[in-house]
Amino acid sequence: MGAVLRSLAHNRKALAGLVIVAVIVALAIAAPWLTEFDPARRVGRPHQPPSWDHWLGTTRIGQDVFARLLYGARTSLAVGFGSGLLITAVGTILGIVAGYRGGRIDEVISFFTNMVLVVPNLPLLLVLAAFIGQASPWVIALILGATSWAWGARVTRAETLSVKQKDFVKSAEMLGEPSWRIMMFEIFPNVISIVGINFVGSVIFAVITEATLEFLGLGDPKTVSWGMMLFNAQNASALQVGAWWDILSPCFALISLGAGLSLLNFAVDEIANPRLRTGNTLSRWSLLMRRGEGRL
Repeated sequence: MGAVLRSLAHNRKALAGLVIVAVIVALAIAAPWLTEFDPARRVGRPHQPPSWDHWLGTTRIGQDVFARLLYGARTSLAVGFGSGLLITAVGTILGIVAGYRGGRIDEVISFFTNMVLVVPNLPLLLVLAAFIGQASPWVIALILGATSWAWGARVTRAETLSVKQKDFVKSAEMLGEPSWRIMMFEIFPNVISIVGINFVGSVIFAVITEATLEFLGLGDPKTVSWGMMLFNAQNASALQVGAWWDILSPCFALISLGAGLSLLNFAVDEIANPRLRTGNTLSRWSLLMRRGEGRL
């Protein structure tokens, strides 16, 4: 695991992605100090273009776009990382338990995993969100977590089946270590790269899906988020009336966050998959392997 972290620290994609995500997180945290405006209140003329007073202009009802962008980042990040943690936790636990324990437990978990995988994810999310009606961000996060864990569980199970054949796992079993301790301290650290890929991918999926559901009008209209900004801009015909700042600001924010997370995902994937390692990353990894620190 230490070798993985050191490789990520020297990976340009990982560093670039981390910088982008860190900047967005910092802006979201510092929102009260970066803007004096309440994102939900009218503070200017409708569709006022960017100016010194309103850096990104105003919406159709005179709300400050910059303030809504900063505070909206909090909601989108919370849903993304919250859903990502839930999806990853459920998928990792079920995958490791199924892969290590095998037998009837594996059959039951695999059965439910296959059932979830068979159902198209996005249509299911649309139906659930429409059934609930004006779902809050936290409800959307729970829906995402409850319906999107199956892929991670299957991949983690496959990796666990390989890791449990290793000598250090067999040695722990011969020493009488309990199953939970073997899964937590022997298997989990050796599937951490797969878990990392699953987490970052789940965050990307959650952020985009939450924005999509809200853009389609299935979110809470009182929520300040990037998805609701797009929904309101669409209803206001922002592009048609020339208020490009109203719709391009949340679009650019979503693209930036998606790009940063994707770069992190590519970097973790390079570490997990030796065939993707090239250039300086491959050289550093080879050096770690020669030092005996390259076991994932």
